[in-house]
Amino acid sequence: MATVILVVLGIALAQWQTRRGDQKQLIESKLLQREAEPVLTFGAGTGDLDQLEYRRLALRGEFIGGWPVYLDNRPLNGVAGFYVLMPFKLADADSYVLVARGWLPRDPSDRSKLPPYPTPAGTVEIEGLVRRDFGHVMQLGDAGPLQPGAIVQNLAIGEFAAASKFKLQPFVVEQTSAAGDQLQRTWPSPSLGIERHRGYAFQWYALAVMAFIFFVVTGFRRGSENTNKPAAQQSG
Repeated sequence: MATVILVVLGIALAQWQTRRGDQKQLIESKLLQREAEPVLTFGAGTGDLDQLEYRRLALRGEFIGGWPVYLDNRPLNGVAGFYVLMPFKLADADSYVLVARGWLPRDPSDRSKLPPYPTPAGTVEIEGLVRRDFGHVMQLGDAGPLQPGAIVQNLAIGEFAAASKFKLQPFVVEQTSAAGDQLQRTWPSPSLGIERHRGYAFQWYALAVMAFIFFVVTGFRRGSENTNKPAAQQSG
């Protein structure tokens, strides 16, 4: 029974890791395809989210500096830090886009202390990569009500829209254009980890094979030992 459980578990987890690797491979293919396409200027009739995802998008409008939110536990090159999120009001439209402006390091002695960074005033033009969300990290406990300046582990677009009362587009943008605001913009690739998933899949398949081989070898040895015992020992 233990062997059967190990074999089934190993195969199931290996297949799950293989599917995760395949999903990220599809993302990688889509990224490469859409990186080759020209920068798209967002406007009426631009397209739905499936068409926009991973496109390079140009936005014109202004940042709402009074509503920053900070995503915690986003390290960069081994240094703990935050993603700075801020709503961006589109010019000539009653609509907003949630923008990840960049990364800030965390003060090791005081988690709530944030380094200063400037926010452009007035109408500006920015470019960035369209994403469905900012990804998720493990979260313990309730984050509490969302408010300006909050430090959170995870953030959903709907949650931000409900708290801020802004009419948000159903996507987020990772800003890539320079702005002279002291924020770093080295974003992790959404397809990162393909080889890691492949490696995990191999390890789980190997575990299943080893469990099966162990069962066969030990069973063979036990059978041989019983066959070689004297008749008196077997009957006794």
